[in-house]
Amino acid sequence: MTGPTARTVDTTPPGAPLGRRRLRPPGDALAAISFGGIGDEAAPDLPGQLDALNELGWHELELRTVDGKWIAELPLDRVRRIAETLAARGTRVAGLASRIGNWASRITDDLDRDLTELSALAVRAALLGTDRIRVMSYPNAGLSEADWRRRALERLTRLAERAGHSGLTLLHENCSGWAGASAERQLDLVASVDSPALRLLFDAGNGVPHGYDGYLMLREVVDHVAHVHIKDAVGGGNRTEYVLPGAGVARLAESLRFLVDRGWSGSWSLEPHLATRPHQGLAADGAAVSGFVAAGRALSTLVEEKILPFAAGWRAVPGGLERTGGVV
Repeated sequence: MTGPTARTVDTTPPGAPLGRRRLRPPGDALAAISFGGIGDEAAPDLPGQLDALNELGWHELELRTVDGKWIAELPLDRVRRIAETLAARGTRVAGLASRIGNWASRITDDLDRDLTELSALAVRAALLGTDRIRVMSYPNAGLSEADWRRRALERLTRLAERAGHSGLTLLHENCSGWAGASAERQLDLVASVDSPALRLLFDAGNGVPHGYDGYLMLREVVDHVAHVHIKDAVGGGNRTEYVLPGAGVARLAESLRFLVDRGWSGSWSLEPHLATRPHQGLAADGAAVSGFVAAGRALSTLVEEKILPFAAGWRAVPGGLERTGGVV
């Protein structure tokens, strides 16, 4: 799955925005699961991020920062140049990571800051040809559980309304915040906000540092999961150490098999945390590309050895997996 890219067919509708290109291998079956990664996990600069993807034969990039700057802060002319580079390289943007509700924020912070960031990301998402924005649900700041819940739901409702008006989908990650570590709360969030502009992002490795079984969580929330992050870890809590996919205790193979068994379709985005961990102030320095590539190759090996042998009707294709026998 890391070899040369096969010939592809462009299925982009006429007049689609720059960067919003849909490519698939030739044949009758559409690619159902595509592999990609969060670029700054490999390198701080865009060329380094794209080189890492190229080594893996992947064509999806999730953007968080470029040259150390969050996407929402990049000047529009810089974003346009990024979009042109990605289009020339045949790379699709799977989504944008925001700071909305994340580990650096608190439930009592000014919401206007997040609404401003979402507006900035809406413009940049259109230029980059994506409609997906990663969010979280705000760490507490000494409020009661009931008040924390109420405020989190109010905020995500307003954000989802704003996102929907801009043609965006918010992807809530099981990480920091009110709904992060509980399947029950994630289901409460989705039901309470009740908007097609809010879906879930399942990070397969976050259960290890946050103290829950990610596989069991996935089984409960899978119907609402629109995007997946791939990581693995050992230890737990403050003792967490991130390892190559398949080498940890996150039950990664079980989670991925479960998704394949259900015929799930979407992106598996590599976020190995081997060099880059924003919540700990760690960032790749360009020398970490090999770590990202090693993690990507470990994912490919995991899929080949632990997923595909038990997944009837699926096969590996350049850059992902597809279901054989027709359109998924």
